[in-house]
Amino acid sequence: MKLYYKAGACSLSPHIVLREAGIAFDLVKVDTKTKTTEDGQDFLKLNPYGYVPVLQLDNGEILTEGPAIVQYLADLVPGNQLAPLNGTLERYRVQSALGFINSELHKIIGSLFAPNLSDEARAATAEKIDTRLSQLSAQLEGKDYIANNTFSVADVYLFVVMNWLKFVKLDINQWPVIAAHHARIAARPSVQAALKAEGIG
Repeated sequence: MKLYYKAGACSLSPHIVLREAGIAFDLVKVDTKTKTTEDGQDFLKLNPYGYVPVLQLDNGEILTEGPAIVQYLADLVPGNQLAPLNGTLERYRVQSALGFINSELHKIIGSLFAPNLSDEARAATAEKIDTRLSQLSAQLEGKDYIANNTFSVADVYLFVVMNWLKFVKLDINQWPVIAAHHARIAARPSVQAALKAEGIG
């Protein structure tokens, strides 16, 4: 398998999951500005939308979108219990958590990377982030993990998106429950190895 990635981007989530699952893979870095890969491919032929992650399977098939990729990887190695079995309520809770992170956190926090964002827009976005993270903190209170209180691919995705807070000048310690979750996931060997491989750890 090949994972097409950009250092520290949302592709870090499937990168960590690949390591958690013990699946052999190659990393291929993508320049998302020029839409080319480090091995000279036209990235738009792999993903017409031009963003990471992209997982190329052993048979050449392409899979895009982080929440889909991490569930696919989890299902390849069910014994690792990175996601509950398909069809169970527990699996739908993981999918719910992935959906929340994708729509309510990833997009909002990611928007702060825009270079020409006005001070007013930045303040309004920071307020939205505070609302969602305060709500998530209440949900996580007394729990170690975001879904079923069991480590899953959803915790990895949350870790990656929360890792962006420092780059957009928001202090994760404003939300102590989330900061504790972030530290818990950061301590996993797979996370440390992925961060090091991407040159950000």
